[in-house]
Amino acid sequence: MTGAGGIGWTVHGDGKRIADGAVVAPDERLSWPRTIGIGMQHVIAMFGATLLVPTITGFPVTTTLLFSGIGTALFLLITRGRIPSYLGSSFAFIAPLTASAGSGPAAQLGAVMAVGIVLMLIGVAVRLIGSRVIDAVMPPVVTGAVVALIGLNLAPTAVGSFESQPLIATVTLVSILLVTVVGPGLLGRLGILVGVVIGWVFAAVIGGLDSERVSALREADWFGLPSLHGPSFDWSVIVLALPVVIVLVAENVGHVKAVSAMTGKSLDDLAGNALFADGLATTLAGAGGGSGTTTYAENIGVMAATRVYSTAAYWVAAATAVILAFSPKFGALVFTVPNGVIGGATMVLYGLIGILGVRIWMEAKVDFTDPVNLTVAAAALVAGIGNLTLTIGSVELGGIAWGSIGILVAYPIMRYLAKFRTSSNR
Repeated sequence: MTGAGGIGWTVHGDGKRIADGAVVAPDERLSWPRTIGIGMQHVIAMFGATLLVPTITGFPVTTTLLFSGIGTALFLLITRGRIPSYLGSSFAFIAPLTASAGSGPAAQLGAVMAVGIVLMLIGVAVRLIGSRVIDAVMPPVVTGAVVALIGLNLAPTAVGSFESQPLIATVTLVSILLVTVVGPGLLGRLGILVGVVIGWVFAAVIGGLDSERVSALREADWFGLPSLHGPSFDWSVIVLALPVVIVLVAENVGHVKAVSAMTGKSLDDLAGNALFADGLATTLAGAGGGSGTTTYAENIGVMAATRVYSTAAYWVAAATAVILAFSPKFGALVFTVPNGVIGGATMVLYGLIGILGVRIWMEAKVDFTDPVNLTVAAAALVAGIGNLTLTIGSVELGGIAWGSIGILVAYPIMRYLAKFRTSSNR
């Protein structure tokens, strides 16, 4: 039976197997050994991107990991255990945090907090108005495009990592494909995790690990407290970061829609809760020294591959992240994972996200003979895939932002104008 806040799950079938065409729902779980294994796979899926953001921006890695785990737990509680999601570091923060580096870390944290607070307010508004605002603003043609462009926008990153160490990346990719397709039982469900481990071991054998990172791993302490830092508030830095809210709204709503498509259950009534939860997680991260959070596309890929949407696995991932935040040794181990391994894994994960957007269109029977649907989706996808990057003042926005903004604004306008064309043809 499901307990308060969604903590407590019914066992799916015999807890060992998933029938063809079936999925493990958010309020279900497999046996605990299998659930823990899948939870660890979610940890692996989010680590590369979650730790990359603080590495680029200069934020403490273990602190970001700590608030990532705490934020995920809060998200699961606030969404009542109905939306499986991991809250990892948002790439959208990289540009404003990099641009404001001269203002100091405290002012940057204040900007992260401001973004979180605004996102919380938007979540409250969506909750009060109702899920109909989501249907009006983001119909299937829009949500499918947003989900697809989020995944496909990341394709150059995957390809770049793959090309940096093609042999290691190929071994990793082939391992993931083979284990996922032909691996029996639990092994098949853990294809990404197993593939990453195989890729890492192969890299170690052929000397593909970075020697400096390996040395840092040997010298790192096993246990240590994450460093905490407080914010200050500088309006110039806050204004620089506020456009990130647009991306976070698109990513959160896109995540809700994607999970709905995968599980076959409407979750629109929880879109406001999801936005509020991510806003709260981002606010707490800014208050303590971590980077802002978002729902993670990488973990959508894991769910699509495993057909396991159990929130129990995400509680395992959240707890693991918090525990590992107190181990500098583990943080150093993560940094030994070579680019080739990341490239091989993300080649699969990012592609799965893109296909998921197409699935939303297919299941909603979106009519692409309709010129409005066709043109706005086409433009949004190209903006996302090509990573259209434009600067407004001192704010730089990339492909996900422009693609999402473009279709969110263009669709209702074009739909309204299309009515006049229809009228004139009568």
